[in-house]
Amino acid sequence: MRELVVLGTASQVPTRARNHNGYFLRWDDQGFLFDPGEGTQRQMTLAGVSVHDVTRICVTHFHGDHCFGLPGVLSRIALDGVEHLVHCHYPASGRESFARLRWLYPDYAEKVLREEPAEEPVEGERAVLADESFGRLTAVRLDHGIEAYGYRLTEPDSRRILPDRLAAAGISGPVVGELQHRGVLEHEGRTITLEEISVLRPGQSVAFVMDTRLCDGVYELAQGVDLLIIESTFLGADAKLAADYGHLTAGQAARVATECGVRSLLLTHFSRRYQDPAAFYREAREHYSGELRVAEDLMRVPVPKRRA
Repeated sequence: MRELVVLGTASQVPTRARNHNGYFLRWDDQGFLFDPGEGTQRQMTLAGVSVHDVTRICVTHFHGDHCFGLPGVLSRIALDGVEHLVHCHYPASGRESFARLRWLYPDYAEKVLREEPAEEPVEGERAVLADESFGRLTAVRLDHGIEAYGYRLTEPDSRRILPDRLAAAGISGPVVGELQHRGVLEHEGRTITLEEISVLRPGQSVAFVMDTRLCDGVYELAQGVDLLIIESTFLGADAKLAADYGHLTAGQAARVATECGVRSLLLTHFSRRYQDPAAFYREAREHYSGELRVAEDLMRVPVPKRRA
């Protein structure tokens, strides 16, 4: 099961229809909670997401609409007796802010929480936060009023075995597993490699881009991803406001998706000044022809299937 559960879609001020930010990415046995804004604990209940599902919390920056839900979520983790480690990622400059938002159970926090702040990466490189069997989690600096990062989760590439090539090589049974494991097999006097009987299968990828102006980091995060979750706080008519406050328009987000070859685009983080969500769709559709959604609270968005 790989899907995004949208917990909230408002920007600075929530509305009757939109809660503050909150996004839960279910990735097999991992659960990534991004930017839990105020009210996230309740939204998780409405969406059927348990704190036991959360294995990592990723905060892009410490403006309130992206982190004021942390005390409730963390307290709920303690109340419900979560026992597995919960890794917490956030900009290193926000250590004091995170400390203030943590619950008042220091012994429990020491047992369960693992704080892993994102340090400023070396120029031209990403900050690697995790590199495990589920994939690689990286952070890239964005351009906002305070230090802010976007996140990208990338699954390792694998290889898909082609039955017709197996048959042509005369391979079957347990030795197939040996070939997959070792990458090479001696069979009937010849050497057969995994590459000969398979094709590369790209791993799935998801990028999460919140408050930022257009910058190199946005393009780096979005490049070739299967699913791009990206802020589009403003419409094009207010592009100057977007730039002044460090945000994107729907049109800018869509052009990034097109230029980067994004397969599925989800727009979110909308200013309360707009009453017609369809306007974001119309503006984005002018620049992007792929799978396009305008996020709504409690929406569930599947991660696109792997490429063949």
